[in-house]
Amino acid sequence: MKLYYSPGACSLASHITLNEAGVAHSAEKVDLRDKVTETGADFRAVSPRGAVPVLVLDSGDVLTEGVAIMQHVMDSAAPGVLPAPGTLARARLTEALNYVSTEVHKTYSPFFRGLEGEAKAAQLALLDARLQVIEDKLASRAYLAGDSYTPADAYLFTVTNWSKGAGHDLTKFPHLVALRDRVAARPAVQAAMRAEGLI
Repeated sequence: MKLYYSPGACSLASHITLNEAGVAHSAEKVDLRDKVTETGADFRAVSPRGAVPVLVLDSGDVLTEGVAIMQHVMDSAAPGVLPAPGTLARARLTEALNYVSTEVHKTYSPFFRGLEGEAKAAQLALLDARLQVIEDKLASRAYLAGDSYTPADAYLFTVTNWSKGAGHDLTKFPHLVALRDRVAARPAVQAAMRAEGLI
């Protein structure tokens, strides 16, 4: 398998998940501004949308969207690790992944466009509201989707890494900070971050 990524972008969660599943893979960095890979290839030939992550399977099939990539990797390479499809536990995982994707990830996105003044303050307040939902859940559970680590935790870890660049203070969410610390200590996370030059 081959993962196309940009260092520290949302693709980091897929990179972590490949490591967690023990999948042999290569990884190629993408310049998202110029849409060129580190080998000089046109990234739009791989993914017309020009966004990461992209996973090219051994069959040659191309899979996009981190939520789909993470679940496919775990289900195919580490069957039985994730809750079984059709169970409430699997629905909770899907719920957590989608909340991070649609509510948290997308709330960080405007900061990349250089928000200032009142617009930035409003976006920070919205981010706080989104993260408070997670903080409240983590008061009674160890991980985002329940009592066990899942790709939802890798995804949450990845996007909340962006708080620093956004000028956002995470310390008001102690349960979230504790979760981030647990996730950061995982060998698969350390390996992905080293591979992307983040540590």
